[in-house]
This record gives sequence, C-alpha cells and structure tokens, in this order.
Amino acid sequence: MRTQVAIVGAGPAGLMLAHLLSAEGLDVVVLECQAPHHVQSRIRAGVLEPVTVDIMARLGLDARLRAEGLVEDGFCLADGERLIRIDVAGLTGQTVTVYGQSEIQRDLMAAADARGIDVRWQVKDIVLHDVDSDRPWLTCRLDGHDLQIDADFIVGCDGFHGVARRAIPAAIGTVHERVYPFGWLGILADVPPCHHELIYASHPRGFALASLRSQIRSRYYIDVPTGTRIEDWPDDRLWDELDARLGPHAAAGISRGPAIEKSIAPLRSFVFETMRHGRLLLCGDAAHIVPPTGAKGLNLAASDVYYAADALIGWYARGDGDGIAGYVPRALARVWKAERFSWSLTRLLHRFPEDTSFDRAMQIAELDYIAGSRAAQLTIAENYIGLPL
Repeated sequence: MRTQVAIVGAGPAGLMLAHLLSAEGLDVVVLECQAPHHVQSRIRAGVLEPVTVDIMARLGLDARLRAEGLVEDGFCLADGERLIRIDVAGLTGQTVTVYGQSEIQRDLMAAADARGIDVRWQVKDIVLHDVDSDRPWLTCRLDGHDLQIDADFIVGCDGFHGVARRAIPAAIGTVHERVYPFGWLGILADVPPCHHELIYASHPRGFALASLRSQIRSRYYIDVPTGTRIEDWPDDRLWDELDARLGPHAAAGISRGPAIEKSIAPLRSFVFETMRHGRLLLCGDAAHIVPPTGAKGLNLAASDVYYAADALIGWYARGDGDGIAGYVPRALARVWKAERFSWSLTRLLHRFPEDTSFDRAMQIAELDYIAGSRAAQLTIAENYIGLPL
C-alpha cells in the first residue's frame, strides 16, 4: 500500500492533521491501535484556545462547537477567602471556549467518515522503518493480516506511550522531564457548575479546580499524593474536600451528584527534542506533556498540527523543504512557552512535599501580587488564551 502521509494515531491531533492535509488534496492514511468507541470515550480537557477553535473553523467542523461550546471571558484564582478574577477578554480582547476533547473527537471522526479519509482502527504491531531515509515505511497487522505502507512522510500522533517517538534513536533526541509527586483526582457529574467560570484554588489542604462541560455537567479536581487509590475516595469524601479547598464563594454553589467518571491523572512535564527525525514528525503528546494546570495539552497538539500541515502542504505544493526543516524550531518555541506557563501555575497552586514555610509564603505573596497588578494579570491572560502561532 502506498500513501503520501501515514499518520499514526487517530486522536484529535492525528485526525485534525488528516483533515488539514486531505482538504489540500494530499493522500493520507491514519492508523489507530484502539477501537473507535475507546478513542471517543476518553475524558480529557475541554478549554480551547482561539487557535484551536480557528483550526476547527478552517476545517468547516465548528458548527456544533459554536452552538454548544461555552465562551469564557475569564477565570478565577482562589486564595482562601478570595477570588482573584483574570479578565481574559478585557485584557486581551479574546476568549477561550469550553468544549470537551471528546466532543472535538466526535466531530473529527464523523467528518472523517463523511469526507472519505482513510482511517484504519484496531491496528496491531505497528513498526516504523527507515524514517531517516526518503522512503520511510511501516508494517502492522490489520484484521489478522500483515500490511506494509510505504509513505513519503510519517507523522506520529500516537501519544506519550506510542511507537513513533521510540523509532527515533535515543542519541538523536534529548528528554527533558519533571514528574510531579501528585496527581489530579477528578470527578465528572451531571450537576450545574458552582461558578460560571473556572476556578483554580490554592488552599492549605491542597489544590482544587472547579470546571464545567455544560450548564448541567461539571468537572472537579483535587490533587492527591502519588499512589493514592480511587477506592479511598468515595464521592461524599471528595465533595467534602472540594467544599473545603475551593473556598466559601465556590462551595456555596456546589451541587453534589453521583460520579459519571472518576479517575486519577498523574502529572508530568515532558519535552522530547527533536520532534523530527528524517521523514518522521512528532505531534502532540508523542513529543511533549504538560501538567493540565494551564489547559495546554490539546491546544499544543493543535499548534503542532498547524505547523506540520503547513510544512507538508508547502512540500507538495511548492517543493519547499524549508517548512519541513523549520518544523522543529517553530513547534518547540511554542511548546517551551506553554511548558513554562503550565509549570509556573502548577508551582504556584500546589503544595510540594519538600516545601518549606518560605515556599508557602512565596505562593501567598505571588497570589497577592497578581490580585493587585494589572500587568501580572495581563501576562497570565495572554498565556491562557495561547501565544500567537
């Protein structure tokens, strides 16, 4: 089998890239090791930067997003008794949109079928070959049969645990990683949100986040030490902890309900440089992970895809190799800035086991400075809505 671009991974990054390339007439094959219902059901973040919304609009896939997404003018930092509002719209003239990643996935999958994009599901034993040559290829098993796909380029959108990054020799790339000593215990429930905007709370008991998926569905998180078991956190205990950590303003609006989904997500900061080796490009979680504190994971994947699509389209339309050569510095410039923002919010809002009273005093001082400084709030707002491409 022959294609111009083989994409490994049919999550939002892989399908978004497939749509962008197919819209320009490129031949694309997408390979996914999971079944469609598994990919569709994954619960992930839902705060979209303008860049991500614009890509969906460019693809003509923003109708449901515009109709059902919640446009947010700002968000809040909570510090004990106080809510510190960051007026994102007033400071930047832009907004973010709350629209779950599972909804983005649904829109991309439905349109892929309608537009005839070749997506192969439940593909096994994917192996990449000769990615540093001008004739990369891959092998896999599909429906019990061996399959070989020859391509001009391979793009790895298969996540942190995928095969694409492992096809790059260790000596070629550099790993930068920080693993945090806590995870986020999240609960999704069909209850009205406690507040019309997201609240990121710093409390002596730990971090908490109040977010929303719709006017009748809410998502809450608290941080818990690594190794915590979900079984030790029945719903009532989790709701009690949220009441305490979010503070009186948010707690007064919390409606309790049974969990639709409850999980613990580990936190890490991770960047793999180089993001390209020969004819293999990496996008999204295959190349980098950010803590969810800054809501950057899906949005960084979208910007990677934008750069990769621009480079590949330029290659085929104009024989322009500069875009391919420039993919890594373009992508990494935005990745590292997003990593900085996510790390700084994580450091500001969480308690680390090694923290001293000095560290806690610095957190309090920083939050107090943010509360009274328009310049500090502008910096946060600019990073929250996403830096320019």
